[in-house]
Amino acid sequence: MNRGIALGLLVVGILLLIWGSQASDSFSSSVSRAFNGAPTDKTIWLIGAGAVLALGGAAGLVRGPRS
Repeated sequence: MNRGIALGLLVVGILLLIWGSQASDSFSSSVSRAFNGAPTDKTIWLIGAGAVLALGGAAGLVRGPRS
């Protein structure tokens, strides 16, 4: 994987994790947790996508370029 792409995936993944963390503290997520016991779907998708992208980017950086 190209180092630039891996770094980009890592940065975007971290930003999505931060955005998802902030969304989990929002009013709508609090209301959803009160009634459903879980945060909103948007929060779950942001955190899930952020985790996948960050792990993929980190793996690409650790593994290095292909020969």
